[in-house]
Amino acid sequence: MKIAMLAPIAWRTPPRHYGPWELVTSLLTEALVARGVDVTLFATLDSVTAATLDGVVPAPYSEDPSIDAKVWEYRHLSHLFAQGDRFDLIHNQADFPAHAFAPLVDTPMVTTIHGFSSDRILPMYAPYQDRVHYVAISDADRHPDLRYAATIHHGIPLDDFAFDPAGSDDLLFFGRLHPDKGAAEAIAAARAVARRLDLYGIVQDQGYHDRDVAPAVDGTTIRYHGAVGGAARVRALGGARALLHLINFDEPFGLSVVEAMACGTPVIATRRGSMPEIIEHGVTGFLVDDMAGAIDAIERAETIDRAACRRAVADRFSIDRMADDYIALYRRIVG
Repeated sequence: MKIAMLAPIAWRTPPRHYGPWELVTSLLTEALVARGVDVTLFATLDSVTAATLDGVVPAPYSEDPSIDAKVWEYRHLSHLFAQGDRFDLIHNQADFPAHAFAPLVDTPMVTTIHGFSSDRILPMYAPYQDRVHYVAISDADRHPDLRYAATIHHGIPLDDFAFDPAGSDDLLFFGRLHPDKGAAEAIAAARAVARRLDLYGIVQDQGYHDRDVAPAVDGTTIRYHGAVGGAARVRALGGARALLHLINFDEPFGLSVVEAMACGTPVIATRRGSMPEIIEHGVTGFLVDDMAGAIDAIERAETIDRAACRRAVADRFSIDRMADDYIALYRRIVG
């Protein structure tokens, strides 16, 4: 089976630090290649992969200001679809623009929807659902007006996330600095229980950062470390009492939630979106509805068995499970 894997071009595949869509694309691509699947990855030319790398985009537009996002995205798509008949299946990880090209080729196509942001994007999904096989990354993220081929939760390579059986007394926020992700709520909760909080992530909303996050960062009790990757990322995810994921939107999945659990860190999350699918309340963390619930959960975090958090990821969110689920879907589509 010959698969064309279409990556986004906002970041390199895999990303150097931030870039969840590119990260999932990379994880799946490498797992498929390890299983003997013939994959061509269409991504930025600085990408790193064991698959065949093909592309025309010199660098990610979020890293190189000379790359115009719209211009190069359509050049990227045209480059793949012009040779679509070379493949048994096209797997689109790059959102709805690829659907404009879907009717122009006969090759079956899968789109992983990495989060259904709003009904405004429905006109680029609904008309193509007889042509494109949609995959949701959680049941919570399924749109009622679309048909789906499957729900496939993300998976991570467990061996890349060292288990920390002890953690620490400190709390952790790991995600975009944006109102959706709840950094301000994490700061408020940490202050309420008089615990240190470490924040990691890119600044996606500068006004929010300047108004609601930066004034609280004192370098002692509230510490902001920016984006982090590699071994430092794993140490941050494992070295905490709990990850605070006090979101203000319906999170479609939440890779950092699973990564923290893999390191043994329980997660305290707002009961929204996919969180009830990912977190087993009282076993791998706590689902809360308000600040009082979050504060109570922080005090109860030590009752969570950190080894149980890791076992849950091994059982439900491994890269092997994700790859097997996608291969089964490909075979069902290709026949």
